[in-house]
Amino acid sequence: MKSASKVERHRQVIDKLRDNPFLTDAELADIFKVSVQTIRLDRLALGIPELRERVKEVAERTHGQVKSLGSKEIVGELIDITLGQSGISVLETTESMVFERSRIVRGHFIFAQADSLAIALIDADVVLTGLANIKFKRPVQVGEKLIAKGEVLRRKGNKYVVLVVTRVGDDQVFRGKFVVAAVEPPAPPVSGGGT
Repeated sequence: MKSASKVERHRQVIDKLRDNPFLTDAELADIFKVSVQTIRLDRLALGIPELRERVKEVAERTHGQVKSLGSKEIVGELIDITLGQSGISVLETTESMVFERSRIVRGHFIFAQADSLAIALIDADVVLTGLANIKFKRPVQVGEKLIAKGEVLRRKGNKYVVLVVTRVGDDQVFRGKFVVAAVEPPAPPVSGGGT
């Protein structure tokens, strides 16, 4: 991207962060071919908080809407959700998630992020995954940020088809189509007292 005037760059920074609120200052600096300090000054002038605060604010707003999972059961940070429609989750990959020799993130973390997003999208107390058709598109390296976007494609009775696509930057790394079902919560156990 060519160097833009300050006013134009401010408008473009707002647009970029609206499209992807998880861009770091360094990533924005690279996009606009300016220094990280310039981006920090732009954010201050525009009243845009730093990345950590943006993620925290969004996560706090969305967690209260989810019925099907507790906040500790969601893999990644749920940062946007419209129940029954769509949502976004972000997962920062860490050393604890990788294979020791290859340093590649284990697939079950990528799958768990997508699966928990698919379940979280459903407006019901108990939701279970019945079927998953998944494809891992490329290996994920430690330190890469996984952004999963989920969309409810259709509903038939208590069953929903949810598509989840996970990206690192512009690269698609995972794609999954999940069939999830809203089920009745189990009845509480009957106490075994005498007659």
